[in-house]
Order: sequence, then C-alpha cells, then structure tokens
Amino acid sequence: MRSQERHRDVAAYALGVLDEADAFRFEDHLMECPRCAAHVTEFGPITRQLMLYRRSTPQFVSPLAKPGPRMLDRLLSEVGARHRSGRRRFLCAVAATVAFAVAGPGIVVVAGGGDKAQRIEATDARSGVWAQVTAADETAGTQVELKVKDGAGPRTCLLVIVGHDGTEETVTTWSVPRHDARELIMNGASSYHPDQIARYEVRTTDGEHLVTLNSG
Repeated sequence: MRSQERHRDVAAYALGVLDEADAFRFEDHLMECPRCAAHVTEFGPITRQLMLYRRSTPQFVSPLAKPGPRMLDRLLSEVGARHRSGRRRFLCAVAATVAFAVAGPGIVVVAGGGDKAQRIEATDARSGVWAQVTAADETAGTQVELKVKDGAGPRTCLLVIVGHDGTEETVTTWSVPRHDARELIMNGASSYHPDQIARYEVRTTDGEHLVTLNSG
C-alpha cells in the first residue's frame, strides 16, 4: 500500500477496525512516521468515549436509538454543576495530594470530590526515561494520563498495562521527537480496573523496555 494510503489508515487503526494484517503493516508505518503516531494519540479521547458507550449500552439497545427529549436539559445541568464545583474539586485534590504524598515512594493517591486516582512515577536507570501515570477508576475500566520525558528519540513508544493475570493491553502510542527531553502528555483508557493492574510498562514499538511503573 502506498504511503499516502497509509496516512489515511490512522483513524481506522486508532478505532481498532483494521484487520490484523493491515494493523501489523500500519504499525510498521508508525515507526517511520511521527505525524501518524501523533494523530493516533489524538484519537485517544474519541476511542475512550466509544469504549465507554459500548460497555455502558445494553446489547438489546439499537445503535440508532434516539435520546429522550429531556436528555439535553439534563446534560446541560450536569455541565453547569461541574463548572461550579470545579474550583472546589481542584482545591480538594491539591490538599489530598499533600496529605498522601508520604504514603510511599513514587506512589501518590489523589482524591477529590469522591473520586480517587493513583499517581505513580519512576525513572529507569538504564534508559534514563522518566514516566508518571495517573490512573482513575471508572465504570468501564481505568482512565489513564501518562507523562514521559525521553531524550533518546526519534522513536515510537507504547504504554502497556500488565494485569495480575499476566495479560496485557496497549493504552496509547506516541512518537518521541529527536533528542527532545521535554515532557510529553498522553491520555488513554483501559478495560482493566486499577485493582486488576500489576504494572505499567513503557516500551518502544520494536519491543525495547524503557521504564516500569509498579501499581502498588
């Protein structure tokens, strides 16, 4: 397949609709195309919303079902309430971060407004890569924010979740610029819940291990 056609596969790959062979070929393309790797990361929030919708919608509900006439009013009310409580939630989160900072090396529990999130960070002595994961439990799994500093680019990397049962799930993919150690921030979602996660691993797409973050 020509390079231009590969670029057009970004959305299909990010949404998981490519067949296995095309997905494998596209991953080879990702290793050589920082632009596509960045676009795959940008699809993270959309992929997460689709996953949450799929998991929260009963199988008997038609995909063409329309919302009720009062749903928009309820959504607008909820958004307004969240805006009003936003500053209060932020202050609670800051206070909780300070309170729990002594819980253990590299692990902080951030709590606010009834929500709890685990924050883990680590630096690998061999690769020099620093990473921080903030994981929040949700109904359909875990929402993940990843921050990385990696000055050994260019290369394409993955954040992989390893469960207590040994199974794995890729959360997000990104491209590291050449010799640029500035902080990169990615977001993704996993079908695992936090208590099912043993560790997070940052790897290159060719399998090189960069850093491990143990989940408590």
